[in-house]
Amino acid sequence: MLSLREPASARTGMTFHQMLEKIRYEGAYPTRDRAEDVTRAVLEALGRQLTTAHRTELAACLPTEAAHALTTHGQDIQPLTGWQFVKDLASRTGTTPATARWDTGAVLTTVGHLAGNELIGRIIGHLPDGYALLFGRAQLARAA
Repeated sequence: MLSLREPASARTGMTFHQMLEKIRYEGAYPTRDRAEDVTRAVLEALGRQLTTAHRTELAACLPTEAAHALTTHGQDIQPLTGWQFVKDLASRTGTTPATARWDTGAVLTTVGHLAGNELIGRIIGHLPDGYALLFGRAQLARAA
């Protein structure tokens, strides 16, 4: 279970501020506020695609503020492919699909770093096609 009383840096090795600075650098965002807006939007959208178990497990790897964004909403009834996820994010944030794809990559590569290969691999394995690339990983063909 996610312990929000424990300092984020003790759970993740990174504070929310440090996470935002990494995302700001990776995404080349001009301000920390822009990086925070992007981070919250991407994490809320990702949280809607994850099962409760995966959402909880991933949230435990993130700083408290990021964990809250990830767990704000329940799972969507209709799962989205990676490309549909990007288009949905663009629609929700009022950006272009290209910008939403950039934002997603900047955030999810950092999330993947915090969560580790094993957890992200399991999460990608349960999501529809297209998410590996969003996490900065090779998209492997699924066995038939």
